[in-house]
Amino acid sequence: MKTLISGGTVVTAIDTVPADVLIDGEVIIAIGAPGTHTWADEADKVIDATGKYVVPGGIDPHTHMELPFGGTYASDTFETGTRAAAFGGTTMIIDFAVQVKGESLIGGFDTWMEKAEGNCAIDYGMHMIAGDINEQSLADMDILIDRGCTSFKLFMAYPGVFYSDDGDILRAMQKAADTDAMIMMHAENGMAIDVLREQALARGETDPVHHSLTRPASTESEAVHRAIVLSELAGAHLYVVHMSAKEALEEIAEARDKGLPVFAETCPQYLFLSVEDHVSADGFEGAKYVCSTPIRKREEGHQDALWMGLATNDLQVVSTDHCPFCMDDHPILGTQKRLGEGDFTKIPNGLPGVEDRFQLIYQGGVVEGRIDLNRWIELTSTAAAKIFGMYPKKGTIAVGTDADIVIFDPEAEWTKSVAQHHMDVDYSPYEGKEVKGRVDTVLLRGNVIVDGDEYLGAKGDGEYVPRARVSINH
Repeated sequence: MKTLISGGTVVTAIDTVPADVLIDGEVIIAIGAPGTHTWADEADKVIDATGKYVVPGGIDPHTHMELPFGGTYASDTFETGTRAAAFGGTTMIIDFAVQVKGESLIGGFDTWMEKAEGNCAIDYGMHMIAGDINEQSLADMDILIDRGCTSFKLFMAYPGVFYSDDGDILRAMQKAADTDAMIMMHAENGMAIDVLREQALARGETDPVHHSLTRPASTESEAVHRAIVLSELAGAHLYVVHMSAKEALEEIAEARDKGLPVFAETCPQYLFLSVEDHVSADGFEGAKYVCSTPIRKREEGHQDALWMGLATNDLQVVSTDHCPFCMDDHPILGTQKRLGEGDFTKIPNGLPGVEDRFQLIYQGGVVEGRIDLNRWIELTSTAAAKIFGMYPKKGTIAVGTDADIVIFDPEAEWTKSVAQHHMDVDYSPYEGKEVKGRVDTVLLRGNVIVDGDEYLGAKGDGEYVPRARVSINH
């Protein structure tokens, strides 16, 4: 089946041009100036994109569907979460398979693949959380790399759960350097944070805001610095996840200025939310915004610094760290965020965002004048495809690439609300936020899966995408 997208403006990470796009089956076969061809005669379907942007489908390289945390599970399944992602203009996620202490990397990977296979609405890949570094898990990395899982996440936080000490981190980084794999790092000084949390509770400081206050910026920046030192020692590529502190960003900028292969992401929650306006909300409402790394104080300048980092390429990617938990009773999982009433350390860490990211970055970035259209696409699609071994199959609009395409209406104005999102969670962190620009149509490998407010796809449309080894250096 051939599909023609006509009359739109094609926007990629490098170009903004009026162009028609011809798709045959799952791939793009031609791109041409409007009115210079007869493609409509051979197309089985014509989509009018007049007045709209035609952009690559978003890639969210950091999601946690069904993740166990704090005695419960993230409320979105691979089915519900990826369908919501599609409505938000994202056509591929990379989720995290989980290895826990005492279990194997291979077993964890297989478990997560079983959760995803046949359930995803969009294409997907897997990173591997390496929670137990030993000789067997280091050997298993070779097997997973051959299966297209070429990135491994380590934690400097959560002692007793996912935490790895510096020696284990160095060994994993050395293995990654030898195999051209990517090490992803949750960079917070978990040991120090645990002391601060214990002391806060002893003082009777139990409200949600103390989650942020016991994870000060220095615990992030110190860990980022240490991760960079270890990666340089090992000669490994490093990708730091969910950056939230300006001091930590300074460490990334310094490393990149030295030419080190260091990359980093931030998330919408760190750009739009703050301790003052959200985490400090009356009663237990602040629990909605408890995540790690934490939301930070606006008065300290973190949000502005992160936006500047996105503009200057000190930060390369906007992901979501999508990991939603309901405030009130979930029909299957029961009470979630309220597990931490009276003790902020028991609040499940995470919030929803997989449906919000693409449009929020257009609003905060393009509409509000912080970045241009091309940078918007680079941050939400192209850079992730390049860093994680999927480019040019994913992340751009070009002849021969997968026809993952979003038709985006730049003039639509609307208000974000839990009443209109499709994520399986009972609140929106961005409730009442007025935005401009909206996803109109979404194609996954040439098939229309979202048309306005209508979902035309099906469970299992998404396919696993094996990824190549790391080839990008800066």
